[in-house]
Amino acid sequence: MFGWDDLRYFLEVSRRGRLVGAAQRLGVDHTTVSRRIANLEQSLNTQLFDRTPSGYTLTEAGRRLLAHAELVENTTLAIQADLAGENLELSGSVRVSGPEGFMVKILTPAVPHLRARHPEIELEVVTSSRYASLSRREADLLITLNRPTSGRLVARKLADYRLCMWASEEYLDSNPKIQSVEDLQGHDLVGYVDDLIYTPQLRYLDQLVGASAVKLRSTSLVGQLEAAKASLGLCVLPCFMAEDVPGMKRVLVDEICINREFWIVQHEDLRHVARIRSVFEFIVESVDAQAGRLLGLNCQEDDAA
Repeated sequence: MFGWDDLRYFLEVSRRGRLVGAAQRLGVDHTTVSRRIANLEQSLNTQLFDRTPSGYTLTEAGRRLLAHAELVENTTLAIQADLAGENLELSGSVRVSGPEGFMVKILTPAVPHLRARHPEIELEVVTSSRYASLSRREADLLITLNRPTSGRLVARKLADYRLCMWASEEYLDSNPKIQSVEDLQGHDLVGYVDDLIYTPQLRYLDQLVGASAVKLRSTSLVGQLEAAKASLGLCVLPCFMAEDVPGMKRVLVDEICINREFWIVQHEDLRHVARIRSVFEFIVESVDAQAGRLLGLNCQEDDAA
């Protein structure tokens, strides 16, 4: 006979694809996960996963069980939220996934304040070149650049933020002067890997110069910043990332100013889970406190000085 605890192990392996990843999420040893999966398969008298060198993939029987297991998970979470309510202990892990710039420069520096407020919450900060799936529980909270239009999701706008064209002083001193957008055609640019751009909100270079001018591409925004610092070319960057970097200067201040949004999203089934709600509210509060920085107001003050 099997129960909800067995299904928890099954769900984590199906979502992570590896025993080690599932074990880390569950807080156990990977041999425990392997044993629980084997016991579940024995109880059901069927194979749930194909074991390959690259990981675990669901069999047809596993895919059928997944739908039932997710229903049980959603019901369990609803029971916890309904009956435990505010008394649910503020402890355990909360996984937040989002764009690298936000996670590194906005969220991570604020984590000490979260820890002081809720010391028993373990925060997992995940940067990715794609949006995590909330329905598959790849994350508890998701930071996006637009409001989701489908799914059983709860979304709230966090803030607007601003991007500008940046370059190192060394690059600007050793290359032709830039006086208009047309002058960009003669310069090297740093940008994203075109076929790995996961949202239209990141396709701003297409509107400025076209893809051919991009000479170095990276899925990492931090990597793009480092490339621009190394004088490898011009780069469109959020002001909150580049403004404090020594030697970095804005280019075409009046012509190039791109506005985007940050949203925080969670699955509807998790909106009453206390630890997740607490982190949700903390992120909203932290971003509110940095609204001016996100809009590049410090950059504007420097330009006027």
